[in-house]
Amino acid sequence: MTTNDAELRTYSGGCHCGAVRYEVTMKLAGAMTCNCSICSKTGTMLNFIPAQQFKLLHGEDALTDYQFGKENIHHLFCRRCGVRSFARGKMPDGRDMCAINVRCLDGVDLDAASVKQFDGKRL
Repeated sequence: MTTNDAELRTYSGGCHCGAVRYEVTMKLAGAMTCNCSICSKTGTMLNFIPAQQFKLLHGEDALTDYQFGKENIHHLFCRRCGVRSFARGKMPDGRDMCAINVRCLDGVDLDAASVKQFDGKRL
């Protein structure tokens, strides 16, 4: 499966140790990297989706929440291995969303991903 597939598909993903696992239904037409203080240090590659397209299979009890700045996004990470495989928050219009770390999806060809840069330092 490659990331230039622009159709809606269900992907599996999770953290490094396997304590957190999820399924997400989305298009992998592209991903975003950000230069804000947290994204630049953790190297995430994100795809934002409506929350109803995300299903946590297991690991809610393994997640630790980190918030900073305006505290709009719950930067979740596995308390065992430290990997940030997804985040939860609100879209600009107030709808619930999930930010999926594309690097944590199983079987995705990251070299084929169309990546957009976002200037989060200016927010």
